[in-house]
Amino acid sequence: MDFEEKLANQHWRKAKARAGGGEAKLARLKAQGKLSARERISLLVDPGSFSEVGLLAHSDMPQDAGDTPADSKVAGFGKLDGRKLGLVASDITVKAGTSSRVAGRKEHNIAQICSQNGYPFVYLGEGGGARMPDIMGSVGLATFGGIYAGDDFFIRSLTRYRDNPMVVGILGDSFGEPTWQACLADFVVMTKGACMAVSGPRVLEVATGEKIEPEELGGWKVHSGVTGMVDAVAENDTEAIGLIKKFLAYLPAHSNERPPRQPVPAGSGATMDSILDELPEKANKVYNILPLLERIVDKDSLFEIKPRFGKSLVTSLARLNGEPVGIIANQPRHLGGALDTDAMDKAVSFLCLCDSFNLPIIFFHDMPGFLVGLEPERKRAAARIMTFLEALGQVTVPKIALVIRKSYGMAFYNMGGTGTGSDFIAAWPTAEIGFVSEKVGVNVVYGPQIKAAADPDAERANLETAMRRDNSPYNVAGQYLIHDVIVPAETRNYLITCLETAFNNRTGGIGKHNLRNWPKKY
Repeated sequence: MDFEEKLANQHWRKAKARAGGGEAKLARLKAQGKLSARERISLLVDPGSFSEVGLLAHSDMPQDAGDTPADSKVAGFGKLDGRKLGLVASDITVKAGTSSRVAGRKEHNIAQICSQNGYPFVYLGEGGGARMPDIMGSVGLATFGGIYAGDDFFIRSLTRYRDNPMVVGILGDSFGEPTWQACLADFVVMTKGACMAVSGPRVLEVATGEKIEPEELGGWKVHSGVTGMVDAVAENDTEAIGLIKKFLAYLPAHSNERPPRQPVPAGSGATMDSILDELPEKANKVYNILPLLERIVDKDSLFEIKPRFGKSLVTSLARLNGEPVGIIANQPRHLGGALDTDAMDKAVSFLCLCDSFNLPIIFFHDMPGFLVGLEPERKRAAARIMTFLEALGQVTVPKIALVIRKSYGMAFYNMGGTGTGSDFIAAWPTAEIGFVSEKVGVNVVYGPQIKAAADPDAERANLETAMRRDNSPYNVAGQYLIHDVIVPAETRNYLITCLETAFNNRTGGIGKHNLRNWPKKY
């Protein structure tokens, strides 16, 4: 074979590999309103920036070598807004996107290069788990993990430190490998209609006799609202990839650089003078805290994470004066803002994200404390409270806490209160800080006294007024247990000044990343 023939052969092999599972399967995808693996990549990266790795890879099973172009995974490197990133996209048209030994090597290699060189890693998942019959038998199973006894390939491929951002898109039915990747990721977006689980419904039915619909097993409602394993939900591939782009815009390319600053949009902070319009005067009245937060941060920059899970707490990325920050805020319209076990799991996950990628954290208090009772105790509320505090104690990025209305009990500390290492703690004049609300406290402490009084109602009212005075933010400000009581309209400027002051010139704003090894899921 001469040079021309060899070049022609090489061209033919690559063209065949790029065609994936063939025109018929690609057409079926299009009819379903879905994008192919390569279309998804093209939508994600800057035009013309994708460089594929492993295009000529194929199955190591002789009977499948000619029928597994790129071995079901399109992988390589591209740029997003000019920044390098690595990515892997499952090709559902090749063996249903199942995982194999060769595909596993590609995935691990791309992830490893990203970690070593400081690039975000994006995994666009769809497909079955391990490919059968590749994994059948003792040798088949063992070789999915390594190539010799004592090899650590398997554990290395599924052990991740938060040195660089990792994002996963669940863009169709995903079992096995895509699920494992999602469990390692910093951000997971899932399309409606997709299913994510350890094993698919068909395997479950054969193995256990249990017939479960995919949506019930692991649909978007399950993972965004019940398990909290999904951070955002999208209608389709295009919206999902847009959310991935949006998330990565808040994060640095790796843990040893600061998050990228953006120009401050016109109109940011323009409605601060009327911010109290968002806060009810009655302390027991519920409201939505999101419009209040939107007034404070840069315009259109609030990007909520896990909005359907642990709904009594808001965790959100945002920008303040162009700088990315993390926000943890009580949400009074759910459980009055009380912290339940899901909300605490959500908070710890978010603390890990912020500490790993140099995002300052701002806490907004408005809560009656922890949700207590039989069910929370059975969900290990006490352990979760302490886990939350332990994670908070290891955070090394700037922390600022602001009490806007209620902050009661031990939860005051979990939200960055006095003694937890916050750089600045402030309150609005509307704040109440104490062990319990005056109504609860008076009943517990003075119950017998009230019953014995000549006028119980008047006695209760007087005692509640006195306890309310004890809960005043001016008391703790007077003892220098918080830094200030500020005018609500000045909150945006106050927080910007605090962030500038808390910035560590010695480290260039880079934290110690104590939480980089914390488990990715709870």
